[in-house]
Amino acid sequence: MVTDSSARPVRPTPPPPSYPRRTTAAVRLAVTALVLAALAGCASTRYLMQAAVGEWHVMHDRRSIVDVIDKPDAPLPLVRELGAVRSARRFASQQLGLPDNDSYRSYVNLHRRYVVWNVVAAPRFSVQPKQWCFPIAGCVAYRGYFHERAALSFAAHLKRRGYDVLVEGVPAYSTLGRLPDPVMSTMMRYGSDELAAMIFHELAHQLLYVPNDSRFDEAFAMTVENTGLKRWLRHRHEPQRIALFEHLDAADRDFAALLRRTRSRLARVYASGMTHPQMLRRKQAVFTQLAAQIRALEQRLQVRAPLYSRWIRQGLNNADLVSVGTYYDCLPGFERLLRREHGNLPRFYAAARRLAREPKAIRDRALCRS
Repeated sequence: MVTDSSARPVRPTPPPPSYPRRTTAAVRLAVTALVLAALAGCASTRYLMQAAVGEWHVMHDRRSIVDVIDKPDAPLPLVRELGAVRSARRFASQQLGLPDNDSYRSYVNLHRRYVVWNVVAAPRFSVQPKQWCFPIAGCVAYRGYFHERAALSFAAHLKRRGYDVLVEGVPAYSTLGRLPDPVMSTMMRYGSDELAAMIFHELAHQLLYVPNDSRFDEAFAMTVENTGLKRWLRHRHEPQRIALFEHLDAADRDFAALLRRTRSRLARVYASGMTHPQMLRRKQAVFTQLAAQIRALEQRLQVRAPLYSRWIRQGLNNADLVSVGTYYDCLPGFERLLRREHGNLPRFYAAARRLAREPKAIRDRALCRS
């Protein structure tokens, strides 16, 4: 596997009429390039085959965006969205300093809601994610499947082994520039702003990726994404959309902070030396309180949080908490680093690369919450 994409938690939305859903940290996804792991031969044969076949179909069926737009029978909404994609793609390289390559210059219609489904897992009494290791991507806290049924089957297997699990659909993923990633139909239903954000996020992974450190990688990409989106909207003279983005982003961080506090609280419970039945009762009480706090936060902020509502319906568990932490634990640190470089992206990239060369413990102290 290689890295994320739109597999991060979904941003909340205001009450109707609602803004197109933001797919940020725990769902946004981006998973990693499964085929690269498959070709390296590091997992079960069945997993390798579904990864290789799934990636082959994505790459085989893609078409140049120019060719899609020029087709006489192309749907007008698709033509408009792909026109916006072309503009955002140029902006990414010319104004944000992101890789100028063949990624996101083609389009593929997948005829399904998501391109892959990610499985995230954590032990029943731990808030540390289970990890899977691959030769190129290193160790990551999720495993992706091109078929939902296969993801659900693997999640059920983990659950029988005593893990808390989360299965989330992912609209996009990155091969870290090793393949020319296309724009996918699964990305199109989130609106032009989210499309631009996904492209900025995934190209950031191509610019800098540290194996075995998902928190570093995702927070770096989110910093580039958020900064890039605001600059893109400013470039397009869209002050109202900037204000809406900032409102939803602030709400998203409030939810992430709530989940982070809950994760810290549960970590203390799991380290307390209680018996397993005692810890289970305390765990259930903490998650019951968290559900009520999420509902209260929705009311206070006057937003809807579809992702968290879905988690509540499915039953909150440790896997929900670790998936959010992957994206948000180091985000404030990267934002401080960007401010220290006075918003200069090339200097920010250089500073991030210097940190990437340091041992993980030093990176964590510089950037990340525990």
